[in-house]
Amino acid sequence: MDKSGDLALLRRFEPVLRFTRGERFFPMDVERYIGQCSLWMQQEGQEPELLVPQGELTLDKLVEPRQIGFGAVHFLKFIEPLDILELARYSFDRAVSSIRQALKLSLQDPLHKFRAGRGRLARVGYGSRFVDALFSLTLMLRGRVPGDTAAAAALAYKRMQDETERYCYYGRVARQNGWVILQYWFFYPFNNWRSGFFGVNDHEGDWEMISIYCSETHSDGAELPSVDRLVPEWVAYASHDFSGDDLRRRWDDPEILKVSDAQGNLHPVVFAGAGSHASYFSQGEYLTELELPFLSALVQLVDKLQSLWVKVLHQSSGSASSPGFNVFRIPFVDYARGDGLALGPGQDREWQPEVISESTAWAISYRGLWGLYARDPIAGENAPAGPVYNRDGSVRQSWCNPLGWSGLDKLPPNHDAPEVLKRKLDEIQAYQVSLKTIIEQQSSKLVGMGVEAAAMQGYPHLEQAHRAQEEQIATLSAEVHHLRQELAQVDARLDALRLYGEQLSQADPGPMRAHIHRAHHPSPESELRLASVAEFVAAVSIGALMVGIVLLIVFARHYLLIGLAAMIGVLIFIEAGFRRQLHRLINSMTVGLAIVSAMVLLFEFFWQIVVIGVLAAGLYIMWENLREITG
Repeated sequence: MDKSGDLALLRRFEPVLRFTRGERFFPMDVERYIGQCSLWMQQEGQEPELLVPQGELTLDKLVEPRQIGFGAVHFLKFIEPLDILELARYSFDRAVSSIRQALKLSLQDPLHKFRAGRGRLARVGYGSRFVDALFSLTLMLRGRVPGDTAAAAALAYKRMQDETERYCYYGRVARQNGWVILQYWFFYPFNNWRSGFFGVNDHEGDWEMISIYCSETHSDGAELPSVDRLVPEWVAYASHDFSGDDLRRRWDDPEILKVSDAQGNLHPVVFAGAGSHASYFSQGEYLTELELPFLSALVQLVDKLQSLWVKVLHQSSGSASSPGFNVFRIPFVDYARGDGLALGPGQDREWQPEVISESTAWAISYRGLWGLYARDPIAGENAPAGPVYNRDGSVRQSWCNPLGWSGLDKLPPNHDAPEVLKRKLDEIQAYQVSLKTIIEQQSSKLVGMGVEAAAMQGYPHLEQAHRAQEEQIATLSAEVHHLRQELAQVDARLDALRLYGEQLSQADPGPMRAHIHRAHHPSPESELRLASVAEFVAAVSIGALMVGIVLLIVFARHYLLIGLAAMIGVLIFIEAGFRRQLHRLINSMTVGLAIVSAMVLLFEFFWQIVVIGVLAAGLYIMWENLREITG
């Protein structure tokens, strides 16, 4: 299909993006961004090498073939950090702007000053806070984007918008397994989640995306235009580096807010995270976790222990769909309030879209980073690659396998489902027939072997042959039993398929959220209304604990362990009180102490316990046998 046809498909369902007040960067066209960048190459163990200076770089120069060695990285550099005078001027201008807005009570101004919600650390435990403190300290040692870079990027972006205000998405139409996939890629010149919204990272360049999965109807009558044949069935929103079923919602799910345009077309609403630009279905504040690569083994261990605590000891602290946070992951808040600028049909600003495909040179031919390579060992501060590639140059799953990225590769479009179901029914029924034939043959063989074994009884010279026959009979009997169990499973699967066929014939697609394993919902109001004192305690707890440890070492080293235990205990009880969870804390401590006590007793009195257990078992067996005789 030509670009004009793809553009018509994309425009029919193009999304509405709603941002948080205080957001400074919005989706833009890559050509203007490239015009402000320089192109660099980083060879391993060497200083960065300038390839194309700022002001000379174009999309054509960006995709010129360049031979580099293994381990080398191409990257763009958007801006230089501000000097002291520029930074002071920028800070002063923003302060004056904020005062003016406050005086005018311009609450509808999308650039109104951002105010953070209740502290993220007040929503999680001490383990996560301690790891968070270590993460904050690592920022001093890791490669990272300088603090004033966000201010310089905001100034550069504002200048470009003042010259030509434009808001752009890059649309792609892909077809796979009968699906028509509409992808909407958004490029932001900067991600200021850390410096602007107390998040994880800052980096130049930021690519985000959502996908709408449509089926294409085939009319028996008059041929419909292709744009009118599309029926949206699913929507998937990219959120950080996640993938799979949890990113996907059915089109008729009430969680997806939709707005209608003048032609009656529906457009899904995306709530963009402040600074991070991650996409969410509902507005609110999302508590998300960062997993450090070198702590992945500990994360897996604690996840298993938490699962054991919930399933075996029934000490659940939340719903299954929203499990507790792992102490070795770092919590951050993604603000997706939707109270700022809105982009899209009928909103504050309209889209100026462009179509991309496998023939778009700047997307396909440039495998480098779309911003500064900060040489961050955990990659969080490094710029991302483009819509097609990961940072290591491999192809993104969302580009080459958009169905697999959202877990939709296992489902057909609705109009194809009956035909797929029929083929599967035919396949399983054929297997059922063959299975019944095998069972009949093996059962007949088993009966014959049984008759032969019975005939050998009473003949001493056939004892060895009889023993071998009995072994073959046992093996064949187990095989027939397994085949009959399999046949029962096949019958049950056929029944399920027939019932599902009846469900499809009644246009009933089934539960809309059965595919979701761990739904990501905004924090409830009860968490956002945490007392100010609790928030203060959460903010200072880890720092106070560290200071307390130093004081103990200096002034009371002999009481270090006792003092440390006392400080941790006091902090835990204070927080549990603020959270109204003292009863849960006491219950968990009781269970934990009981387990520890049982293990200590088992260790200290192991052989005594074994002897008493054997005696008790022997007396019980005698009692049962005697009761049977006398009864």
